[in-house]
Amino acid sequence: MKKKRNDLKKSRASRLGRGLYLGLIILFLYLPIGTLMVLSFNSGKSMNAWQGFSLRWYQEMFQNQEILDALGNTLSIALWSATLATIIGVLACIGLNTMSEKRRSFFMGLNNIPLLNADIVTGISIMMSFLLFGISLSYGTVLFAHITFCIPYVILSVMPKFRQLQNLTFEAALDLGASPVYAFFRIVLPDIMPGVMSGFLLAFTMSVDDFVITHFTRGAGINTLSTLIYSQVKVGIRPTLYALSTVIFLTVLAVLVASNLLSSAGKRRSGPSGGSGMTPKKMIAMALILALCLGFTAKFTLSRGVSAASGSRGELYVYNFGDYIDPDLVSMFEEETGYTVIMDYFDTNEEMYPVIRNHTAQYDVICASDYMINKMISEDLLDTIDFRYVPNIENLQENVRGFVEEFDPGMQHCVPHTWGTYGILYNTAMVDEAPDSWSDLWDEKWSQQIMMPNSIRECDMIAAKILGYSMNTAQESELKEITDLLIEQKPLVYSYANDNARDLMVGGSAAMAVIASGDVLYAQEENEDLDFVVPAEGTEVWTDCWAIPAGAANKEGAQEWINFMLRGDVARMNFEYLTYAIPNTEILDLTDNPILNPSEEILARCETLKNLGAETDDMYSRYWKIFKSS
Repeated sequence: MKKKRNDLKKSRASRLGRGLYLGLIILFLYLPIGTLMVLSFNSGKSMNAWQGFSLRWYQEMFQNQEILDALGNTLSIALWSATLATIIGVLACIGLNTMSEKRRSFFMGLNNIPLLNADIVTGISIMMSFLLFGISLSYGTVLFAHITFCIPYVILSVMPKFRQLQNLTFEAALDLGASPVYAFFRIVLPDIMPGVMSGFLLAFTMSVDDFVITHFTRGAGINTLSTLIYSQVKVGIRPTLYALSTVIFLTVLAVLVASNLLSSAGKRRSGPSGGSGMTPKKMIAMALILALCLGFTAKFTLSRGVSAASGSRGELYVYNFGDYIDPDLVSMFEEETGYTVIMDYFDTNEEMYPVIRNHTAQYDVICASDYMINKMISEDLLDTIDFRYVPNIENLQENVRGFVEEFDPGMQHCVPHTWGTYGILYNTAMVDEAPDSWSDLWDEKWSQQIMMPNSIRECDMIAAKILGYSMNTAQESELKEITDLLIEQKPLVYSYANDNARDLMVGGSAAMAVIASGDVLYAQEENEDLDFVVPAEGTEVWTDCWAIPAGAANKEGAQEWINFMLRGDVARMNFEYLTYAIPNTEILDLTDNPILNPSEEILARCETLKNLGAETDDMYSRYWKIFKSS
C-alpha cells in the first residue's frame, strides 16, 4: 500500500514537472507576442509606459489606407498562391504516386531541397531570374514567387495520403466502367482531402507570414503586411503596427488551428467510404477563413480600381522611407492634381540605392538622406529640378540651404523634406547636472545608464568630435583613435540602440541617450522629465530630401509633388504627424524652438554627413567590425 502511495506521488510529481516544463516553453515562445498584443491596447505611444486601455490604434489601423492596401495584398496573394500551389502540388503527387519507389524517393528528395534552402537564397534567385528574362517586378512576380515556394509544402502534406490509398478500390471503380477522372474525384480525392486541406492551409500560412521572398520580388507600390512593418523602422514603430502585428498573429493562429483540425480529420473518418471527416464545425471554420480572405481581396481590388479610375493624369510613383509622411496628404495631392500616387517604402538608404541604380523598379520621386544624395549625384542617378515649376521653394528656411549646398552644390537636384541634429536626450530626474559635452558619455558615474546609436557614422561622429576631428575624416590614423575611444567607452554602455532608444528613455531604462532631434518631441510627450542638448563640440546635422531619379517617366508630376510638399498647410499637417522638423518658414510658430530649429551658434559647430567613397567606406566598416568584436 505504501509503495502504491509512493508511486502515485512520483507520478503526480512527474506530471507536475512535465507541466511546468511545457509551461516554461510556452511562456518563452509567446511572452514577446503577448507583450506586443497588450501594448496594442495601450492608449499611449510608448511601449515602456502604460497609459490606459484603448482601441485607438485599431481604429487608426483600419482607417489607414496604406495598411488596408497591404492587408489586401497579403490576403489576396496568400489566397491565390495557396489555391494554385495546392492544385499544382496535388497533380505532382498523382505523378509521383505512379513512379517506382526509387524514382519517387529521388524526386521527393528534390522537393525537400527548397524546404531546407534559406529564404534569402530563394528570394534572390527568383528575383535574378525575373531580371534575367526582362520581367518587371510587380504584383504578378510576388504571386509567382509565393506559388513556387509553397508547392513543396503542399506536396509534403499530400503525398503521405497517397501512400495510404487503397489502390484496389480505385481499380475496382475502373473495372466497373468509371472513367479515371470520375474515379479520382469520387474515390481518391475524398481519401486525400485532409492532406489537401492541410497543404492549402500550410501554404496560406507560409504566404501570409513571408517577408524575405516578398521583399526581393515585389514591384513598385506592392506592399504586404510584413514589408510594410519592416519599412517603418526608420522613424520608430508606431502603435498602429502593434495592432497590425496582433492581427497578423491572430490570423496565422486561426489558420494553423484550422489546419490542425483538418489534419486530425483523416484519423477520424466519418464512414466506410473513407470520407474526409469534415464536420460542420470544421467546414464553418474553413468557410469563415475563405470568406475573410475573399472579402478583403474584393475590397482591396475594388479600392484599387476606384483609385486607378480617379487618376485622370496618370500615376506618380513615390519611393519613401516608411511612415515618413501623413497618409492624408497622399489623398489630398491626388484630389488636387488628378494623379494616382503609388507610394512604396524602404527602411534604409542602402536598401533604396540599388533599386534606383539597377532600375529594379521605376520611380518618379524619391526621399533620400544627404550623403546618399551626394553619392547618387556623383553617379548621375538624379535629374535636376526645374524650380520654375516649384514656386513654393521660397518657403524653404535659409539656414538649411547652406547644409544642402555641401552635398548638392547649387541645390539643383534635391529639396529638403525634414532635417535635424543629433544630441543627448537625458532624464532630469536621474541626471543632476545637464550634460554639455560628448565626453560626459564616458563618465563612469553613468555606467550602464548610457545608450549609444547602433550606427557606424553616428558613433564615430561622437568620438571624432571629442578628439577634435571631422566626422568625415578619411585618415586611417584618426579613425583608429576614434575606434579606440569607442572601445574604451563600451563597458559603460547600457545599450546600442536606434529606433527604440526614445522608448527606453521614456520608460526610464537609462539616464542618457544619443538621439535624433526629430524623436525628442515624441519622447517629451510621454515623459516630461526628458530634455535635450547639443554638446559644445558640435554634432551632425542631417537632411532628408526629395529628389527625382534620372530618366523618371513623370518628371512633371514629381515636381508638382515637391512643390506640394513645400506648401505651408501641407508642412503643418506633416509636422503634426511626424514631429520631425520641417524647414518651412510657414510653420515657424510650431518649430521655432532650440530643439527643432537650432541657433546659428549651434549650427556653426555642425557638419553634414558626406559620401566618402567605396574605399573609405570599407575602411570604416573594417574598424566598426573591430569595435563590435572587441
